[in-house]
Amino acid sequence: MNKITLPPGLRAIVFDVGETLVDESRAWSLKATEVGVTPFALMGVLGALIERDQDHRQVWDMLDVEPPDSTVRIERADLYPDAISCLQAARAAGHVVGIAGNQPDGAVAQLRALEFDADFVASSTDWGVSKPSPEFFARIAQRADLTPDAILYVGDRLDNDILPARDAGMRTALLRRGPWGYIHARREEANLADIRLDSLAQLTAALS
Repeated sequence: MNKITLPPGLRAIVFDVGETLVDESRAWSLKATEVGVTPFALMGVLGALIERDQDHRQVWDMLDVEPPDSTVRIERADLYPDAISCLQAARAAGHVVGIAGNQPDGAVAQLRALEFDADFVASSTDWGVSKPSPEFFARIAQRADLTPDAILYVGDRLDNDILPARDAGMRTALLRRGPWGYIHARREEANLADIRLDSLAQLTAALS
């Protein structure tokens, strides 16, 4: 595991949700089953959209199916194994800890039920504004009650996480996992992140 060094002056760490704390494999597989395609087909088309920087919601049109009606509840089994320990390490190190991502209605309550050790949990649905909007990251700074440069935002995407958080004045950590993470980590813009992670375990080690 490569050792990382945290930027100086950090007072808060805020985490994205999907493919940062939560493994969305089960959710996507259930959606594939609901619309009558295989998970392999769904993820293949999704990967093509990500590579072309197109909206992932176009996946249903490309598969010529109606979008699924249901949303999948986040369960403890969906958490990445390194998620809770990383949040605990951030708290133990004296940081404000936040969770904020583009999530559907009900996600905040589901995340709170998993007993994350976080000072705040927020979603685009509750705030009425989505990433990559600058307003989303302004809300994070307001909830943390800190200037943006004291906040590290951790996420798996350049377009929704790293670049807009950086533009907002935050420090950033790009996590290379999930379909966006693996594709985006190969791009030149990935070097704009203050930290590049292969797992949250690396962040936990740095915090410890």
